[in-house]
Amino acid sequence: MLARIGTDRSGAAPIYAVDDVFADLFEANARYAAVKHEVFPSGVARRSLAIVTCIDSRIDPLAVFGLVPGDAKILRNAGARVTPDVLRTLALAVAVLGVTRIAVVQHTDCKMESAPPGELRRAVEESVGTPLPDFDPLAIDDHTTTLAHDVSALLDSGLIAAGTVVAGLVYDLHSGRLSTVVAPRHS
Repeated sequence: MLARIGTDRSGAAPIYAVDDVFADLFEANARYAAVKHEVFPSGVARRSLAIVTCIDSRIDPLAVFGLVPGDAKILRNAGARVTPDVLRTLALAVAVLGVTRIAVVQHTDCKMESAPPGELRRAVEESVGTPLPDFDPLAIDDHTTTLAHDVSALLDSGLIAAGTVVAGLVYDLHSGRLSTVVAPRHS
């Protein structure tokens, strides 16, 4: 079986045997594993922080916040939305992994904000070759409204321990700056 990985200048992706699709990742991992690295004794977030942010590969959450591995729990999805699985994961992070602060961080130039929901749904339908009338891409109308909704969803869920502080932030891809859109609140 053959698969495509990456793209070249013509837009066509090179074809590799399925066994080779992840070969570059395993080669990089071998280089990483060859160097001794510190493994912390616990999975507790040393900075008591969880960050929900977008899957956009232009964002490096650890660098944006001046963190290192082990400092925070990082959750990523399209648009940095609070979904049922994000809520489940954050409930566990708060209950057993030392999280007392949650930052929901959207960003500028996000496809989830610039494309209409119907366009996003159609793209997925074309990708899978079947109509998906109930598919909700959770597009972003505007950061203020969406972040206010998602911060409230966390605080009102009954799954996040009292006293946990939650804020809604926007990361500007061009300036590298964070701004507060929804002020920190606690349940």
